[in-house]
Amino acid sequence: MKVKDIMTKDVACVGSEDSVEQAAQLMKQYHVGSVPVCRQKQVVGIVTDRDITLRATADKQGSQNRKVSEVMSSNPVLGNPEMDVHEAAKMMSQHQIRRLPVVEHNNLVGIVALGDISVDPSLQNSATQALNGISQQDIQG
Repeated sequence: MKVKDIMTKDVACVGSEDSVEQAAQLMKQYHVGSVPVCRQKQVVGIVTDRDITLRATADKQGSQNRKVSEVMSSNPVLGNPEMDVHEAAKMMSQHQIRRLPVVEHNNLVGIVALGDISVDPSLQNSATQALNGISQQDIQG
């Protein structure tokens, strides 16, 4: 099975100059824990609820006046729609990420999450292995 078969295709993104508050509101609106940061349709970063918590809120600098560029993770790991889902899960485990932006010709075309992988019974083993790899870092660090 290919990533394009299970990825979410309608993906909201924010710009690096948008406020952290805007990113958080978008996450709330779409019930997601991360949002790709894009320049046009090119992914330049990703901002997660954890980034906002640790880099904005915990620093007591507030999210209203901070830009996404100040808290985002630059150079995110990216997948492509033609890659095998097992390969995507392995990549997510190796890089300890739960969500993988999917690009084609440098443009964002979707995002795949561990939840997307775990829904298909034939892929649950890959999802479990990926989560175990990710959780090891959470425990250690």
